[in-house]
Amino acid sequence: MADYDLLVIGCGPGGQRAAIAAAKLGRRAAVIEKRDVVGGVCVNTGTIPSKSLREAVLYLTGLSQRDLYGQSYRVKEDITMNDLTRRTHHVVAREIEVVRDQLARNRVVLHQGTAQFIDEHTVAVRTGAGERRLSAEKVIIASGTRPARPPSVAFDDVHVFDSDGILGLGEVPRSLVVVGAGVIGIEYASIFAALGTKVTVIEQRDRMLDFCDEEVVEALQFHLRDLAVTFRFREVVEAVEVHDGGSVALLGSGKAVAADVVMYSAGRQGATDSLDLETIGITPDKRGRIPVDEHYRTNLGHIYAVGDVIGFPALASTSMEQGRLAAYHAFDEPTTAITGTMPIGIYTIPEISYVGRTEAELTAQSVPYEVGISRYRELARGQICGDSTGMLKLLVSPVDRKLLGVHLFGTGATEIVHIGQAVMGCAGTVDYLVNAVFNYPTLAEAYKVAALDVTNKLRTVERLRR
Repeated sequence: MADYDLLVIGCGPGGQRAAIAAAKLGRRAAVIEKRDVVGGVCVNTGTIPSKSLREAVLYLTGLSQRDLYGQSYRVKEDITMNDLTRRTHHVVAREIEVVRDQLARNRVVLHQGTAQFIDEHTVAVRTGAGERRLSAEKVIIASGTRPARPPSVAFDDVHVFDSDGILGLGEVPRSLVVVGAGVIGIEYASIFAALGTKVTVIEQRDRMLDFCDEEVVEALQFHLRDLAVTFRFREVVEAVEVHDGGSVALLGSGKAVAADVVMYSAGRQGATDSLDLETIGITPDKRGRIPVDEHYRTNLGHIYAVGDVIGFPALASTSMEQGRLAAYHAFDEPTTAITGTMPIGIYTIPEISYVGRTEAELTAQSVPYEVGISRYRELARGQICGDSTGMLKLLVSPVDRKLLGVHLFGTGATEIVHIGQAVMGCAGTVDYLVNAVFNYPTLAEAYKVAALDVTNKLRTVERLRR
């Protein structure tokens, strides 16, 4: 008889939810975690620390209140890294406690050590004290990812960091080069720009966040330029020189960009090296990602993989749901696949969030749509909270009046996007938003304003065509 019904490798959001889902089905579940703390990258070095840092920056700099109290307004004049990380350490400690409590309450056994497959049903757990072998009927790999480190760059965690190490800075840098304009790179660029750091973003593509709505990205880019962020697109960093006074990034075009610190955000690498997957016939791609089917099964039917280690969208929210669905499928529990109305949240300053399709996608697919816009400066709540730059955009089908996409930029974007998600998930139309009563004053009222805007446009077209 196997030691466990389900063995989960990794205790990040996906692994944690998978193990708890199996336990709630009455199965014997265990988790192997190589760190001496639970929560994975999400809780310890990624999502939770960076978002806590963001909140500390917003509060201490007084950035969101400057429209009301003037551009010189600050809660604290000299902000130190200790000021910023105090909130981070507090939140991380509480989240670790919450995860441990959830595992314990559901009788999920936690094994600390490095996992390695011995065969298709046996995993060795290695620690400094030795090795223990565990067997299981089903296995879920949720080992997560780590920042990719180009071999041509000498990371010293003093002048050259990756996105995990940047939280270990001793002091707020006067200047920073961010290599890579993806989600993590732009989040940190906006955070340090808000602190007054001179930030240069270097990206080899033509634009940043190319999967987002172009108008929203342009608004964010304009806002970041206003915070003295410099963008260098279609540029490649070939090398980084480290000197006593700082670093110099050497670009392929011959340019040299000096900064106190260089942060690389050049993608993520699947943390699969130590698992010895080839032994059991699973072959990750060159980024260490594991291919899976629609039920998150690998080519071995009883072994699943979830979370960042399987690639896009690599979000904590989707990883949690993937873990739950994989555990349900493993034990023949009925499931419903993740729907297309999955929200994306980017915690820049200000936030970006969206659900559904973009204008570019709809145009490429020859899907007709009309646009409704609401700007925070037109809302009483926008004036109260000091956000004059935020906006909400609705994309609506003129055929059946259903929402095709919701795109937000500004305060609370990652929260209020869920109203649009709920309407889309229930196949609602823009008429619901027109007729609904929203609390006043709220940012959610932006939905009604945008809905009225788009219905007026649709009405004008209908009248002219009659």
